[in-house]
Amino acid sequence: METIIENRKARFNFFILEELEAGIILMGSEVKSLREKKVNLSDAYVSEKNSEMWLNNMHISEYKPANRFNHSPKRARKLLLHKKQINKLIGKVKDSGITIIPLSLYFNDKGIAKMKIAVAKGKKLYDKREAIKKRDLEREERRLNK
Repeated sequence: METIIENRKARFNFFILEELEAGIILMGSEVKSLREKKVNLSDAYVSEKNSEMWLNNMHISEYKPANRFNHSPKRARKLLLHKKQINKLIGKVKDSGITIIPLSLYFNDKGIAKMKIAVAKGKKLYDKREAIKKRDLEREERRLNK
């Protein structure tokens, strides 16, 4: 598995409740840009439209050699999930404060682009402060143990 990008901000801003693997429909120029790791996941989110899951706001830079056959960088991309998984996700999103976010994008063993998505609940400011404090304490312990 070759990881292309990981959304590190997601684990800081959200409590991860459940993780899923989803396929993603891409154009050829998008795949070539992914292989060059020219992608940004930080503001991306998943939404439901017509009983399908769509990835919105993920920026994949244009692939220069594709010229006129290029893609638009922030277009909505369809995620490939089983119907049961989609219905389960739609049911969870109906709860207040629950959202679906992308965690990472990678190529699997067969060279197919896959995305790890998560059902998440947003953290409050005090939760974020607590996470920072905990991370700083762990860092200090590691320094002292060396």
